[in-house]
Amino acid sequence: MRLLHTSDWHLGRAFHRVNMLGAQAEFIAHLVTTARERGVDAVVVSGDVYDRAVPPLAAVELFDDALHRLADLGVPTVMISGNHDSARRLGVGAGLIGRAGIHLRTEPSACGTPVVLADQHGDVAFYGLPYLEPALVKDEFGVDKPGHETVLAAAMERVRADLAARPPGTRSVVLAHAFVTGGEPSDSERDITVGGVASVPAGIFDGVDYTALGHLHGSQTITERVRYSGSPLPYSFSEADHRKTMWLVDLGADGSVEAERIDCPVPRALARVRGRLDDLLADPELARHEEAWVEATLTDPVRPADPMARLSERFPHTLSLAFDPERAPEEPDTSYARRLAGRSEEQIAEDFVAHVRGAGPDPHEQAVLSDAFDAVRADEAVREVAR
Repeated sequence: MRLLHTSDWHLGRAFHRVNMLGAQAEFIAHLVTTARERGVDAVVVSGDVYDRAVPPLAAVELFDDALHRLADLGVPTVMISGNHDSARRLGVGAGLIGRAGIHLRTEPSACGTPVVLADQHGDVAFYGLPYLEPALVKDEFGVDKPGHETVLAAAMERVRADLAARPPGTRSVVLAHAFVTGGEPSDSERDITVGGVASVPAGIFDGVDYTALGHLHGSQTITERVRYSGSPLPYSFSEADHRKTMWLVDLGADGSVEAERIDCPVPRALARVRGRLDDLLADPELARHEEAWVEATLTDPVRPADPMARLSERFPHTLSLAFDPERAPEEPDTSYARRLAGRSEEQIAEDFVAHVRGAGPDPHEQAVLSDAFDAVRADEAVREVAR
């Protein structure tokens, strides 16, 4: 069976000030064309269809168009909700839509109930594991301590139990929206940390022929059977080195996996440039970035006049401008942004305690802070579901 694995469309999302709806529509057309021309038997979409729980009307219209195109193609599609989606909204009409071959899986309680498709070698069971917010699904899965690993492990127990009851030789595909250990994040994914932990081990998916992951925006191979497709479009300059693709996966009669990356159309290259303004404007090596979307970091000791206007003369698609002035070795680095770079919310809070009190929090206080942040995230998740 040939699968086309994609995820993280984020319909409705902009790139800095650039409306990406046209590029997203171009991607949908590319996906449908690829499915038709490459003889795809099933399309899998592993979450974050939308960028937010209540998407703009134009994004909903594009999603509706995508559903019609996929249904007209006659290729079954299995789709789950991600942490950016409202599972309840995305799942409205799932039963009716399923009759057209578009199978939406947004309910945690249905993790162990697959969509079963068949080819000449027999059945393939597709299990949809939507994003599982631990605080919201702990009762459904009967876990004492809610965390990403515990709820995903419980969901996978249901998958394995159902699979064990099926005829021998039934192949299996799991769609999941999660941060798996070993994956490389970017700046454009929403933090899903719970209890100080965001990731889960890849071994949770052992026993499944193929796991189609969503959430991280870079295309990645965790193992030969566990892969991220990545987002089809860039949503932060941290993705400047990404190759935006989908996975074309051939699932053999014995459950073997062969995968090929299919490039996605990207409207414009990304470039990150750094240096003094005059150097950036004169450097011939940077000519290749003149039509790219540019993030520029200026290192001039003194902020130059009209830097954005001057940069835009050479790089007309400059979208982001930052300053990181060169400093003498003895001069302290007073950049607040640099002090916070790469630090989690919990670490920033602990730094604040140390700054105010002169000593950082002890282990008990660290636990209190971690619980407080988890409670805030859970409350935000509940409010998104209720919208």
